[in-house]
Amino acid sequence: MIQRLYRSRFFRFATGLVAGAALLAACTQMPQNRAETTAMAATSSAAKPAPAPTQLGTQWGEGIESKTRTVAAKRLSDQPDDVASIGYNDAASVRRDAGSNPERRLNLQLAQGDIEWSVLDENDRPLPLQRARRGHSDGMFRLAGVEGARYTLRFRNLSDRSYEVIATVDGLDVLNGKPGSLRNGGYVLRPQQTLNIEGFRKSQSEVAAFRFATPGRAYAANTEAGDVRNIGVIGAALFELEEPNAPRRTRRDASPSQPSAFPADGTYAPPPRYRK
Repeated sequence: MIQRLYRSRFFRFATGLVAGAALLAACTQMPQNRAETTAMAATSSAAKPAPAPTQLGTQWGEGIESKTRTVAAKRLSDQPDDVASIGYNDAASVRRDAGSNPERRLNLQLAQGDIEWSVLDENDRPLPLQRARRGHSDGMFRLAGVEGARYTLRFRNLSDRSYEVIATVDGLDVLNGKPGSLRNGGYVLRPQQTLNIEGFRKSQSEVAAFRFATPGRAYAANTEAGDVRNIGVIGAALFELEEPNAPRRTRRDASPSQPSAFPADGTYAPPPRYRK
């Protein structure tokens, strides 16, 4: 009887040992399975491509009252005193182009410091301009826009000279909507005055607001004079005007940068294309 009891206890003990071992093995496998599942999920997530940056253009926005009048003015020279361009795009693209340690400004000094050029947001605050450090940049400052947001071009004349300002957006003249050209007429900026350009001019009393938009909604993509290759660039050219008693200064060469803010002006004659 004792032998039977011993065998019975030994059997139960052995059975418990086997069951415990099986339970331990099952418990050991569970974290491993979870770890494998987590690793697979992480690998799957990492394999997804990053969203592509969204390029921006400028839309023909709502009408804004902006009165102007035609005046007679004469340039001192056929050559501009300065030509400058500012690129714009979505924030991610601007960060990529400017790099990790960009040069930052709130405005550009044109015509040897006579004119201060800035781009303002809807609250009249200057949009930050940035570009990659020297040696890693095409030389163009860029600003980050937000789709749907309105902006203004501001030119402040800090001098005692008068200037004609020709401005383009996406390669189109803001006054006549034609391809930008240094031969086009512009706005007159008198000494110590400020010029705000809020949109494409519709008449002598109204402009169509500048609003950041997708390229498909850009004005340049929806008018015969536009060229989608010039979307994303704002240009400015300055010509000093004849002004009685204004001091003259030494001029310097001003050559357009790329992409061209004034695509209608070619620097050199193109080569001939002979027929075969």
